[in-house]
Amino acid sequence: MTSFSKELSFRWSDLDPNFHVRHSAYYDFGAQHRIEILESLGLTMKVMQAQGFGPILFREECVFRKEIKLSDKISMYTKTSKVNADASRWSIVHEFMNEDNKLCATITVDGAWMDLKLRKLASPTPAIAMEALSIFPKSESFVTT
Repeated sequence: MTSFSKELSFRWSDLDPNFHVRHSAYYDFGAQHRIEILESLGLTMKVMQAQGFGPILFREECVFRKEIKLSDKISMYTKTSKVNADASRWSIVHEFMNEDNKLCATITVDGAWMDLKLRKLASPTPAIAMEALSIFPKSESFVTT
């Protein structure tokens, strides 16, 4: 598998006054896809709650290249671009592609795992999180730090 993918369906509420997808909707789609992917890898909300950890973001950035309108057919492709050796910190990239395979936007997030009791970065990284990130598809420019 080269990436996780998802076809997007836009709602009227996803639009801005210019009738294209509003900037914050991109972030919502990315966040939802990340959670769906973690769930598919066995890293469910229940598991994270039971083990007392969860993902946190340090940075979330979107680069917009082409506008997306309500009826556009868009697919989002998600992969990791960077993961520490102990999987404690990571970067994930979401690419929004139109039906002509043109890049419309790219979201990059940098994150880590948080210990929910201590409210600090989880140390060591929970084994299930390490396993999930090890099988997450990787970008062409993937690096281990």
